[in-house]
This record gives sequence, structure tokens and C-alpha cells, in this order.
Amino acid sequence: MHQEYYRPIPQPRTGRWRLAGGWSFFDRFERLRRGAAPQIVDEAPPEVIATLTAPRPPVMALAMDQPRIMGIVNATPDSFSDGGRYDAVSHALALARAGADILDIGGESTRPGALEVPAPDEVARILPAIEAASALAPVSVDTRKAAVAGPALGAGAGMVNDVSGLDFDAALAPLVADRGAALCLMHAQGLPETMQDDPRYGDVLLDVYDTLAARIARAEAAGIPRARIVVDPGIGFGKTEAHNLAILRRISLYHGLGCPILLGVSRKRFIGRIGGAARAEDRGPGTLALTMMALEQGVQLHRVHDVADHVQALRLWAAINDEEGAGA
Repeated sequence: MHQEYYRPIPQPRTGRWRLAGGWSFFDRFERLRRGAAPQIVDEAPPEVIATLTAPRPPVMALAMDQPRIMGIVNATPDSFSDGGRYDAVSHALALARAGADILDIGGESTRPGALEVPAPDEVARILPAIEAASALAPVSVDTRKAAVAGPALGAGAGMVNDVSGLDFDAALAPLVADRGAALCLMHAQGLPETMQDDPRYGDVLLDVYDTLAARIARAEAAGIPRARIVVDPGIGFGKTEAHNLAILRRISLYHGLGCPILLGVSRKRFIGRIGGAARAEDRGPGTLALTMMALEQGVQLHRVHDVADHVQALRLWAAINDEEGAGA
């Protein structure tokens, strides 16, 4: 018998169930199976409903019952959007003051075609920014390497954002477990050097789900509890434009993994192609549109370059949805 997957169909304000203890609700499900057309159903197995409705634990002491903005700090000379354009320390502090809930600081570009950076160079790039920023906001270190994550956690980072989903460095999971840190597991097909050469899937939505489920199991086996795990479907990492759109349309499926969801679409190439913005820095409006769409599907964490724009949008979104203030 083919495995069944149940995607909650989110709706605002009211419904039979609250999605992940957050701001969205749902009454029905989209039942998905490989090789079969989706079906809309009113019921799902009790264990599925229990996972979908359970409130998500805090991430670095940040409650997951409201959307959170993760500001991107690239301490790299070659990132696709803003490499080498700013001092990482001053930029991290500016994003914290702009309202970022979390700062994601990385010293190795993972854009398509990027080459690996030696760990000592990566550490030297990121430590000053982590030390300065951790006094203002929770810090995530964007790295695949235990030799980088160790010093970063020692300098004040509280989460490791591993774009390889524990595939790159076998020493990373034991380190995260030992330090009691949070971990973001991202899905990627292949390494940055070659991941966009010819990405293929049987069913991208379900393949990514199964891979993330296996990565969560691997992390738990290493001693990292699910309560400290975040998942990221990895938009643009070994995926075509069609793959990206398929995931975004049904991203609420990943609530079934029982972890907060992180979305990283900021300024990516497909936004420019669809939206008519050749330059990465002109893709803010398209990024914001996708963020607000994901918000309606209950996605908790949003990794973005343009923090001030997103903070402003979320404030307006929250005000519109604050029914207690109606008529005040």
C-alpha cells in the first residue's frame, strides 16, 4: 500500500484545529500519495492530527506561536546577493536594530557553483559578528562543519543552520547534541558546486518530506531531541523553478514533521525570473510576497535579507488579524 501524506489546508482565524499551536487553523486535509491525484478529505489518522496541532517548542527561547524574522548576515566575499558589500559586524547590529528576531551568520557561500571554504577562514570571518550580535539577538551559525560550529557556539551562537542536513560532516550532529544547541536541517540535493546541474525527483514535495524525516531521525539518534530541530525544505538547493513552486504551493505539508519550518527564498533567482528583476537587490517585493503566502500556511521562520521591510509587513499583518482591537 502506498504511503499517505496529509497536508493541512490552512485558513485564517478559525477552524476545527489550530495548526502547530500558531496563528493558522484548518478543517480539512489534502491527502497525497505517489502516482495519485490529491484528494480533499475531512479526517486524518489521530496521530497525524496530534502532530499537526501540537504547539512547537521555542527556538532559542523564541516562542513559535508567531512568525519570526531571521536576518541574513553573509560574512563572505562571494554570496550571490550581497557578498563583500558590507562589514559583517555592523550589518549584524543593524539587522538586530531593524527588528530581526534571529541573526543567521555565515562565512561560506552556498550559492550554486560556490566552492568550499577552509574551516579556519570561515571561523575568522564569522566570529567577530557572532560575538557582537549575540548580545542583541539570538544567533544562528550558517555552517556545514563541526570545526566551525564549535567556535561559533562558544562565541554565543545558539543554533546551527546546516544546509547539508547532516550530510556533509559526521562530527556535526554529536557536537550539536553535546552543546545542547538547536539545529536547522535543510534539504539539498548535491553539493553547492554541482547542485543545479540537473536536479531530478520522483515527486519533489514528497521526496523532500521523506528526506527531512530521515534527517530528523538521524539527528535524534545522535542525541538531538526533536524539540530542538527546525526543518527547511531548501528552496533553490538542487531544485528547478518548477520544483521550488511545487514546494511553495504545498509547504504546509511539512508541519507533519512536527518541527518549526524555516523558509529561505530571499532574493533567489526564480523570483527575479518570474518577477522581472534581474538584480538580486531588486527582488525584495517578490520575496515579501512569498513570505506572506508562507505565513498563511503557518510557516514560523523566515530567512530574509530585507529585515525592515518584513518587520513592517508583519506588523500590518498582525494588526489586520487582531480581532480584539476591532472597533477600538
